[in-house]
Amino acid sequence: MAKHIMSLTVNGDTREFAVDDRDTLLDVIRNQMALTGTKSGCNTGSCGICTINNAAGEAVLSCLTPALEWDGESVTTIEGLEADGQLDAIQQAFVEFGAVQCGFCTPGVIMSAKALLNKYPQPTEAQINEGMAGVLCRCTGHIKVKEAIRNDFRLRINKGAESGSGR
Repeated sequence: MAKHIMSLTVNGDTREFAVDDRDTLLDVIRNQMALTGTKSGCNTGSCGICTINNAAGEAVLSCLTPALEWDGESVTTIEGLEADGQLDAIQQAFVEFGAVQCGFCTPGVIMSAKALLNKYPQPTEAQINEGMAGVLCRCTGHIKVKEAIRNDFRLRINKGAESGSGR
């Protein structure tokens, strides 16, 4: 199979990759960039564990997304959420509210929550349920996840007050 050269910005780092027609964003992120925070679960888009965010902050299932379709684009993985050694507010909320159990699905759950919060900074219960419906977590049953999402806004406000800025 012929290889194609593509450019992709991942977590602010722009690189070129040799990919074939079958490679997905998940393949590029895990195998070529060695960013293993994004997990491979079902490889059918059913579990949401491979979720990353596009440049608009929307959730993307990286296991289903052909890499070549993203030539010149930008994505964020779980590794790209922290800034200056500080966890993003949603990551901190997951820690504080015990939404991290075995950890396998956690990156996909957090990236889905981040996409939800990008769209709805103070989501309703219905918006949380809808936004998290595509991500499976057998350990928490989403109870602690929902609590973390509901408290993300409070943590962002507190973090902004401490540093003098918002998110």
